Parts: sequence; C-alpha cells; structure tokens
Amino acid sequence: MSFFRHLSSATHRHRFSLLSRFSTSTAPLLNAGLGPTQAHEKPRVVVLGSGWAGCRLMKGLDTQLYDIVCVSPRNHMVFTPLLASTCVGTLEFRTVAEPIARIQPAISSEPGSYFFLANCTAIDPDKHLVQCESVTEGTQAPDPWKFTISYDKLVIALGAQPTTFGIHGVYEHAIFLREVYHAQEIRRKLLLNLMMSDVPGIEEEEKKRLLHCVVVGGGPTGVEFSGELSDFIVRDVRQRYTHVKDYIHVTLIEANEILSSFDVRLRQYATNQLKKSGVRLVHGIVKDVEEKKIILNDGTEVPYGLLVWSTGVGPSAFIRSLDLPKAPGGRIGIDDWLRVPTVEDIFSIGDCSGFIESTGKTPLPALAQVAERQGRYLAILLNKIGKANGGRANSAKDVDFGDQFVYRHLGSMASIGSYKALVDLRQSKEGKGLSMAGFVSWFIWRSAYLTRVISWRNRFYVAINWATTLVFGRDISRI
Repeated sequence: MSFFRHLSSATHRHRFSLLSRFSTSTAPLLNAGLGPTQAHEKPRVVVLGSGWAGCRLMKGLDTQLYDIVCVSPRNHMVFTPLLASTCVGTLEFRTVAEPIARIQPAISSEPGSYFFLANCTAIDPDKHLVQCESVTEGTQAPDPWKFTISYDKLVIALGAQPTTFGIHGVYEHAIFLREVYHAQEIRRKLLLNLMMSDVPGIEEEEKKRLLHCVVVGGGPTGVEFSGELSDFIVRDVRQRYTHVKDYIHVTLIEANEILSSFDVRLRQYATNQLKKSGVRLVHGIVKDVEEKKIILNDGTEVPYGLLVWSTGVGPSAFIRSLDLPKAPGGRIGIDDWLRVPTVEDIFSIGDCSGFIESTGKTPLPALAQVAERQGRYLAILLNKIGKANGGRANSAKDVDFGDQFVYRHLGSMASIGSYKALVDLRQSKEGKGLSMAGFVSWFIWRSAYLTRVISWRNRFYVAINWATTLVFGRDISRI
C-alpha cells in the first residue's frame, strides 16, 4: 500500500513540475502561458509556422542546446510538390502530410518543448513575448484560448497567402491549392460535379458548366494540376463516367506565358503537350469572379463548375501588420544572416521574409527549396550561437555569426501529365545549364521528389500509391 502512496505522490510532483512551467502568477487564467526561461532551463526557441522553412529549422536544431516551441494552425508539414496529385486520387492525402512530431520528436517528448495548435496574434520584441490564440473548429468547439509565450530566440516562418490582386469574388468562389484541405475540397467538388452531371433532367448547358474545370495561373502549380486533371479525364473519367465523358474539359488561364521561369524551349514543349492532352490555354486577365462564371478583361464570360486559383503568393495581413522592418513587397525585412534588423533575437525565413534593400540582394523566389535552404542555414547558425553561450535573450550581441546566407538555385521541375515532365537545371533564367523534357524528365521528376519526401514512411506510401494507380487506376470515391 505504501508503494502506491509513494507512486501517487511522485506523479503529483511530476505534474506540478510540468504545470509550473506555465506562468499564471500575474495574469488571469485565460492569459496563461510560458514564462521566461530560468537559469536551470535550456534557452527557448519559438518557431511560428510549420511549413518548409520552419520544419527544416526544427529538424536541424540541437535539442541539447534548446527547448523548441512551435506555434501553428496545423500539426503537420505539407509536401506541396505532390499536392496536386492528391486532388484526383493519384496519391492519398496522408502521403503529403508529415506530422511535426515525426520531424522533431523533441516536440512531444522533451519536458520543455511543445507544439501549440494556435495562431500568433501579436509580437512584443521589447518583452520577448508572443501572443497566441488557439485554433478551434466546429459548431460545438470551445472558445479560443489566449495565451502568451516568452522566447529567447523567435523565428517567424509563417509563409504567405495566395495573391488575388484584389479581384472581386476570388475568396468566395475559387479554391486555392496550398493546403491538404484545399486538395480535399477540390476532389470533393470535382467528383460531385461528375455525379451531378449524370442526373436525369440536367440541361446540356448546365452539364457543360458543371464539367468545365478552370485553372487561373500558369505557374508550376497551375500547370501540374492541369496536367494531373487531364490525365484523370483521359485515363479514368472516360472509362468510368462514359455518359459525360465528352463534356468535361480543362481551361488554363494565364495573363502572360506559362512557366515563365523555365527555358523558352521547355515552355513551348509544355504548351504543345497540354494542348495535345486536351487542355485549352487562354491568354487573359480575370476581371471578376461570380458564382458560376468568371469575366475576363475583354468581356469574355467563362462558365465553370470548378475554379482553382493559383496566381502566386504574397504576405499575409498579419505579416503586413507587424511593426517590423519590411522588404519590398511587404514581406518581413531580413539581413544577410536572416535576422530582422533593429530588434534583438528575431529571425525570419521562408515566403514571409525578404532581404532589405541595404543588403543589395535581389528578392528570392517563393519556392520550397529557398525556404528549406534558409531553415537548414538558420538551424546551423542557432546551434553555433547556442554553443557560444548566446542562446539566452539579449546574449548574442558579441557572437560571430560567420558566413552569410547564400542561395544557389538548384533548378526547377514540373510535371505536365501523360508521363511527361520538364527539368530545368539552369541557375537563373539567363544562365546556362541542362534542360530537358519528356518521359526521362518525368522519371527524374518522380525519383527526385520521392527522395525528397521527408520520412521513409511517407516515401513508402507514395511509392505504393503510384504503383496502385498505375495498375488499378485512380480512386474516385467521394469521401
């Protein structure tokens, strides 16, 4: 009996020690949070965001030097290069989602490291404090919980939001393609339209509208989605929805040239291949988006059943609202070491950041490889700072940061459907390098992304899904 009393007492002391990390002494319970780190605790790195940059940073941080706290509205990283494939059933959704706890196990195992499903609502650089609000969903969800987190080092890696250019109706009627729930919504809408169009009594014009898929934006995401969609139509819809197979079409709308960052020869190849696959290419600028049609600047009306918007990204309203130095375009300004100037212990990486003009560096593209490279560099830098006893707040002023961040472009790849892809290994648009297109490029594209998938678990899922789709076709279940 004394053994159980001892065990209960030990359990109570352990719970008290965990709860004591949360500071509630000077504020009401609803404003509780993580207080400043004590001398016997490790310095705390707070990471805002769980995208390419933030996750690569957390993966590389030395957990012997730091406690890590991640704040994000999602508990996983999205492998965006393969997201378009999930929309039509080539891959399952779980294959592109990597839990943060697998990327950095300390988040769920170390007593001073945490993941909070929340949004950051404010940053106080003077007090080394971030204010957060928990994410809630559903009609019966609890009220949002507000709390604060003190940091020794803060890394802002909140990504960017889709650019709409202020066009009316985009947010109300279009679907973006940046998150897993976007892909799920596209898939549900696409399959619903296919089934609705087969219902008796549907007029011809309405059937054509329901089965008209419009993609706005001719960048890699828009082109890859159009290619996946055309493959889905040719290889699956025409076999399993024979009654409506002649009605479904894909239109890709781009104001300039598709895949403008690629070699001219590759752009022409992609254009010809997409047309051959049945994708209609339209050069135009969207003026207005209505519930069932979009209007171009020349007055042309384009009816649609599914509208996917992929016209690039820009800084979010929260990033614009922060009282921090800004780079051209409204992103958070950073110096050569990815620090935010004029404030102590704040860094920014990924799509939400850009070099300030005084660095003389050109803006970096909003690409996954840029964000990943920045995350890797900053992890090495913070580990170096921690080993030099500069991990505490306001203690890194005399630390030699060493080499500046330098980005070298490794090239670009894009799948265009029909077992074809583009590979452009030039370091810049004007530079020289290998560029190729066709089946071999498609094989390189798949091989490269299979090796870039973060965990062996998801690599196995991707490989099995590809093999299953090749043999049995895509899954057309609407779940």
